[in-house]
Amino acid sequence: MKKKLSGYIIREEEILKGDNSSNGLTQIVSEGTRVSTGEPVFRYYSAEEDEITKQIQELDIEIDKALAQEQNIGYSPEIINIEQEIKQELDQMFKQNNLRNIREYQKRINNYIVKKSEIAGELSPEGSYIKTLVEQRKNLSNVLTQNSKTINAPKPGMISYKVDGLEETITINNGDLKYVTSTLLDGLELNSCSSIPESKETGKIINNYYCYIACPMNTENSEVAEVGDEVTLRLPDGAEVSSEIYAINEEEGKRVIIFKIKENVEELVEYRKISLDIIWWKFDGWKVSNSALTVKDDLTYIVRNRAGNKEEIPVKVLRQNDTYSIVENYTDEELLDLGFSQEEVIEFPKIKLYDEIVVPK
Repeated sequence: MKKKLSGYIIREEEILKGDNSSNGLTQIVSEGTRVSTGEPVFRYYSAEEDEITKQIQELDIEIDKALAQEQNIGYSPEIINIEQEIKQELDQMFKQNNLRNIREYQKRINNYIVKKSEIAGELSPEGSYIKTLVEQRKNLSNVLTQNSKTINAPKPGMISYKVDGLEETITINNGDLKYVTSTLLDGLELNSCSSIPESKETGKIINNYYCYIACPMNTENSEVAEVGDEVTLRLPDGAEVSSEIYAINEEEGKRVIIFKIKENVEELVEYRKISLDIIWWKFDGWKVSNSALTVKDDLTYIVRNRAGNKEEIPVKVLRQNDTYSIVENYTDEELLDLGFSQEEVIEFPKIKLYDEIVVPK
């Protein structure tokens, strides 16, 4: 079985961290969400976070009970609509098995609960029990905000909490990737396709429009590869993405080829090292043994055997290695350009799928 290559992901990413990171963080923006400059991303827990959160949850329950008894408020169109939205979100959340999606549903549900409390407070008369509960909830929420440190996005990008500590070791470095050598990559001692754990203390902002994949290799194709060559990479999930060779670094005979991709960047965020295949060239045509090809007058021919009738067919060689070639038929226009007459072109046979090709002895 062909051994897959190892690829190391190099991203433009910046760590987001505050002074009180040891308190742990709560996400304002979920994993994989794009943000604008200055947008709140996450905040660190305050010293009394757990106790205040518990009190808010208890108040939400009391507000629900009070609304059930206050028909004029509990049955208001605004409250009923929000409750329907919460139910729909819950129904959809229970069908999810993706943690990122579940968190998004939880966030929307919490927002609906806050909105429901605000509407209940607006509709309740001064001094009423519901009004008092809503005010208490609002005050506790303010305490959480005031006592916690919020981290904002320093620039536009995609937020991730997958932090492995290598963000400043294997980095874009303003596009200068000469430092990426086989020795450096081997020294990282990473396992392929191991998910980066989610940090409870830091986040990062990523440029999700492109990334680089550095591949140490020593193959026939890699030896003749050049910067600027376009190839196709097959990623662990089977997706095939276009890429360009951005840089080639040599170190004592060991070659590291660095590819730049602009597709499926988000799908690679949770990895630092992956297994992949490189498709150095792709052509649509027929794969035939080189021994089945003959050359006459600078043209390549194959011999087709159809019911004992052997026909010589000129073919165009698209790509060739030591053992086989990828070929296709010439078009009529190309044959005319090669000097064949209109009559000859009309009579020329064309190779077709499942044709039997003769290999000369």
